[in-house]
Amino acid sequence: MRPILATTSVGLSIVLLLAAGCSSQNDNAIKITGSDTMVNLAQAWAEAFRADHPDISPQIKGGGSGMGIAALCAGKIQIATASRPMKPKELELAEKNTGKKPKQYIVGSDALAIYVQRDNPLDTISIDELAEIYGEGGTITKWSDLGIKNAACTDDEIILVSRQTSSGTYAYFREHVLGDKREYKQGATSQSGSSDVVALVSRTPCAIGYRGVGYNNEPVKVLKVGKHKGEPGVEPNLDTALDGTYPISRPLYLYTLGEPTGAVQELVQWILSDAGQKIVEENGYVPIPRERMAAK
Repeated sequence: MRPILATTSVGLSIVLLLAAGCSSQNDNAIKITGSDTMVNLAQAWAEAFRADHPDISPQIKGGGSGMGIAALCAGKIQIATASRPMKPKELELAEKNTGKKPKQYIVGSDALAIYVQRDNPLDTISIDELAEIYGEGGTITKWSDLGIKNAACTDDEIILVSRQTSSGTYAYFREHVLGDKREYKQGATSQSGSSDVVALVSRTPCAIGYRGVGYNNEPVKVLKVGKHKGEPGVEPNLDTALDGTYPISRPLYLYTLGEPTGAVQELVQWILSDAGQKIVEENGYVPIPRERMAAK
């Protein structure tokens, strides 16, 4: 009987050790849900963070800012990603349900720049005009429709350069320029990478394209953008993206329940570090200057 009891004892010890290991692993599993705009960025953060912190496992889900905020309010996740700030009623609900007041972190900014070939005489464009250039049924098809003569473009036709349909940039442009109910005009040249957009525009006199603001030093012209035709345009840069005066920009947020601790605190601090902000820039967003990283 002794061998049997010993075997049973050893087996029980192994089970307890495995259970302890699973418990420890679960303690370091960070559930992150929210913005579809940020889901690829969050996944990139998670992969890079895990490489240096193999004992911590961020688990990423999209579904939209509202879904992430609702899950945070219910205490079901540790971090919500959002491309909009939480509403006062959401902050109240979270505190009521969990006893903790959500803490906001601005972790980047999403801004799109509009590019034309450097010799193009156009300097400013409006959201309304961009919608008519790129939108289905749009009335602007020639450079002369914008009141300019693009001498390098002999046939005057505007060549549309866009991102591929799976791109978050493609979806953001559609939502904020074309509107939710309007599709893209057929015939655009799709590019798989943002740098490819700029490269094509730089060598195509008739082209116009869009991508993140990080490539403004390329051999292209970056247009100022206004909300409506005839209004002064705003130059896309770090400050105008962060203060919201550039019309195709918005901050990107993380929310935690109260002051984060343990693995969650370690991940948030890493996202706000140079390493985390490098991932922001690599994914086509605007990193946040250190002096503006303060949490609310």
